[in-house]
Amino acid sequence: MRDIRLIALDLDDTLLRTDLTVSFRTRKTLKRCIAAGIAVVLASGRTYSVLRRYIKILSLHKNNSYLICENGSIIQESATENIVYHVTLPPKPALSAFDLADAEGFAVQVYEDDVVYVSRKNEFVAYEKKLTGMHQAIPDNFRELVARGCHKFVIPGDPILLKQLEVILLNFVGDDLTIFTSKPYYLEILPPAADKGSALSKIAEMSGIKQDEVMAFGDSMNDEAMIRWAGLGVAMCNGDERIKKIADIVTDKSNDEDGAARVIEQHVLSAGAVRHRHST
Repeated sequence: MRDIRLIALDLDDTLLRTDLTVSFRTRKTLKRCIAAGIAVVLASGRTYSVLRRYIKILSLHKNNSYLICENGSIIQESATENIVYHVTLPPKPALSAFDLADAEGFAVQVYEDDVVYVSRKNEFVAYEKKLTGMHQAIPDNFRELVARGCHKFVIPGDPILLKQLEVILLNFVGDDLTIFTSKPYYLEILPPAADKGSALSKIAEMSGIKQDEVMAFGDSMNDEAMIRWAGLGVAMCNGDERIKKIADIVTDKSNDEDGAARVIEQHVLSAGAVRHRHST
């Protein structure tokens, strides 16, 4: 049985149920992990302000652990909110990406603290507010906001049209930015070499934890790098088929059925796993 010392979990459609809550079973399982000395890391595309409620639910504010925010462009301490690592979009390719998206009629969204800045009103704004609780604002000069350096921006839109835009962006600025779909209706633009896998690698190094001692859970393409990097990558059965193909394990239950908790109980907290940990 593999000795796991760090567990990283995506939030939406992985740790969280459809109603954006964490089940009692999952809370209990993760708290058992923490009590056993296993680090629990939340890995999200969201900002710290959105993660705060889940930090408290899991008592991560009482533990010296880390958070992966903005899909890997920010790493923060769960107990102190201190930013221990961050990287911003290089202005020139970021502005090129914004101009291309804007010319094609797409809105662009930038996240700062508890505010979502949007370049123009769009049908996805209300959904974003419901999902995150963040406030919406339309700045006078959105290009200036991008130019001064942001950790990422998101382009919402119709999945078919976004795929076409993704091809355009990859051709023009793909060498200078990280570009992927986190959800079918969200195209994300991050700094080069910024992703959940790189952030997880940094956290493991800071914590003195080996790669094969890390387990990571996810469901979407923004989780790909993390699942590939972890010693044990786990995809949710309700996730993207591309993620399932690269994972070491695919859950047999969905995020609404405690899929992640069941895998942790079997592979980390079972009697055999605990005996192995104590014997090493």
